[in-house]
Amino acid sequence: MSSTGLSRGRRCTIASRLNASAEAAVAATSSSRGEKQKAAVARRVEYYDEEDARGEARYDVFINHRGVDTKRTVARLFYDRLVAAGVRAFLDNQSMRPGDRLDERISEAISQCGVAVAIFSPHYCDSEYCLRELALLVESRKKIIPVFYNIKPSDLVLPQAVVESVAHHPRDIERFKFALREVKNTVGLTYDTATGDLAELVTSAATAVLENIDKHEVTQGRHMIMSRL
Repeated sequence: MSSTGLSRGRRCTIASRLNASAEAAVAATSSSRGEKQKAAVARRVEYYDEEDARGEARYDVFINHRGVDTKRTVARLFYDRLVAAGVRAFLDNQSMRPGDRLDERISEAISQCGVAVAIFSPHYCDSEYCLRELALLVESRKKIIPVFYNIKPSDLVLPQAVVESVAHHPRDIERFKFALREVKNTVGLTYDTATGDLAELVTSAATAVLENIDKHEVTQGRHMIMSRL
């Protein structure tokens, strides 16, 4: 062996130690990330408990969806995942109670949330409620994460029956069209039942929401500090 070289056994020993160190670093990073997530959940739960005690409950996320397509699948799975992460999410059939006035509760939830998830599906544009919620979210400048569920962004077009309906004011039709154009130009998540992994979609959407909630909370905190100066 040369004076500057290492024996094969020595190289193998060093390599195995480097691999072990790398694995330990990955494990530590994962553990650290997990601890941070747990701490974030604990902070949210504590914050919500304080809000409930003051009677000031609010929502972090509004889930805009077409019930006939997604209520028993991705919308409910997504809602459950967010709740498990300590996020206060609004999903109509889970967040509303008998006697609630539909328009008032939805408008209130949209005004409170910082982030929204719009789940677009084949029958989405047939629903006046879906379109009105989307228009209000866009007009309120909420952060919207689009999920294209068994549909392409290019398929988001108002049906002629909606456009020609006497039930809709021309101004509302323009609001709906503008809102759809906005989400078409927003990067989102796509899913196809034939080839997609639903669990992966829910995880990706939940991760995107949590990241945006954290950003929103930081921004809100800065605004509160500035308002007190």
